[in-house]
Amino acid sequence: MKTRAFQQVDVFTDTAFLGNPLAVVLDGEGLSDAQMQAFARWTQLSETTFVLPPTPEGAAGRADYRVRIFTPGAELPFAGHPTLGTAHAWLKAGGQPRQSGQLVQECGVGLVSLTSVDGRWAFAAPPLQRQTPAPALLAEVLAALGLHADEVLAAQDLNNGPHWMGILIDSVDSLLALEPDHAALKRLNTKVGVAAKRRGSADGLIRRANREARAFASSTRITNDPTDLEVRAFAAPVGIAEDPVTGSLNASLAQWLMAEGHMPTRYSARQGTALGRAGQVFLSQDESGQVWVGGDVVGCIKGTVTL
Repeated sequence: MKTRAFQQVDVFTDTAFLGNPLAVVLDGEGLSDAQMQAFARWTQLSETTFVLPPTPEGAAGRADYRVRIFTPGAELPFAGHPTLGTAHAWLKAGGQPRQSGQLVQECGVGLVSLTSVDGRWAFAAPPLQRQTPAPALLAEVLAALGLHADEVLAAQDLNNGPHWMGILIDSVDSLLALEPDHAALKRLNTKVGVAAKRRGSADGLIRRANREARAFASSTRITNDPTDLEVRAFAAPVGIAEDPVTGSLNASLAQWLMAEGHMPTRYSARQGTALGRAGQVFLSQDESGQVWVGGDVVGCIKGTVTL
C-alpha cells in the first residue's frame, strides 16, 4: 500500500454538492483490479476513477492519460461524468496536455477527445449503436417503472460503451413522480434512462421535486437558464438505484433524439431533480455530425488516500 494523490469533484454543476460526485485516484499504477473495485465499493459513489499512463497503443494515438472507471459493482468501458471529472482533476493536479486546449483520454472504448465548447470542457460522444428494444423486455421495463405504454413516445436500446434502454415519455411530471421497482430492473439486468421534453416554465418543471430541489429552483440559474430535457437514470444492475447525472446516457440520448428529430442539435438537459440535485448537461452537434457533451466541474476534496 502507498499514499496516492486523490481528489473528489462534483460534475455537471457549477455549484458544489448539486451535481454528481466523482472520486479520482490520480496514481493508479500497481493497483490490481480487485483493489480498484474494493475502493470503488467503499466510496459508494456512482463512479470512482483511477488514472494511469497511456498504453503504447494509447500513446501512439496521442492519449494524455488512461483512466479506468468503476461503479460499486463493476468496471465500465466508458462513462461521461468520470470523463469530465477526471480531466478536471488531472489538469488541476498539474497535468499538461500534449496539445493546448485539447485532451485525449484512453479508456475501455478506446480514445475519447475532449475540447472546449462554449467555454466548458466537453467530450466527444463515442459512436452509438442503437436498435428497437425487444417488445417483451420493453413491456417488463415499463411495468418495473410503473409506466403505461401510451405514455411512451419512443424507445431505443442504446450502446456507446455502457448499455442503456432509452425511453422518451410525454410528461415531465410523470417522469419526476416515478418510483421504480429497482429489484425488478436488477433482475432484468437493464439500466434505464427516461427522458421527457420540458414544457412551460422552469417552476412547473420541478413542481414534483423534493424540498432541496424546490429550494434550488428559486435561484437565478434555473429561473433564467431553463433546460430543454429532464432526465432520470436507473442503474440497479451496477449497484446504483438512481444516478444523479449521467454523461454517457445523455450522450446516447442526444445522438438518438437529435437523429430522430425529437430534439434540436443544441440543447441542455437537467438531471438529478428528484434527488435534490441540479445537474446540467450541455449537448451540441457540430457540422461533421459529432455530438459533444459538456458541463461544469467543481473541486470539493483534495488530499491523499492510502491504497
